[in-house]
Amino acid sequence: MLEISNQLRLAEWEIELSAIRAQGAGGQNVNKVASAVHLRFDIKRSSLPAFYKERLLKLNDQRISKEGVVIIKAQSHRTQERNKEDALLRLKELIMSATAVQKKRRPTKATYGSQRRRMDKKTQRGQTKQLRSKISY
Repeated sequence: MLEISNQLRLAEWEIELSAIRAQGAGGQNVNKVASAVHLRFDIKRSSLPAFYKERLLKLNDQRISKEGVVIIKAQSHRTQERNKEDALLRLKELIMSATAVQKKRRPTKATYGSQRRRMDKKTQRGQTKQLRSKISY
């Protein structure tokens, strides 16, 4: 059981974990030990509330397929247990990030002083360039 928050938990049947062989260099055990973990989580079939499902499906994340299945591959650790924990943690973070509400941006104006300083610098720069030009008689 994966605990997302105090009120929200995912049952074990909703998360499909499978062990696969990790990619890359691994020494003697690379072709023998399946230490990487492949996590699959079907958003549409899950017991998540509709609000969570809706927000997750709207996310523009490469880990979510068009069918609404979250696929996470964890292979950064040497042991299968640590990779399993890592995959579950990443799923939890993904679900939590979908529910985070972005703060509405309030447009601000440049202060009078900052506008004045900018214009003064422009004038000064123009004068410097003018002094560099050829002198005409």
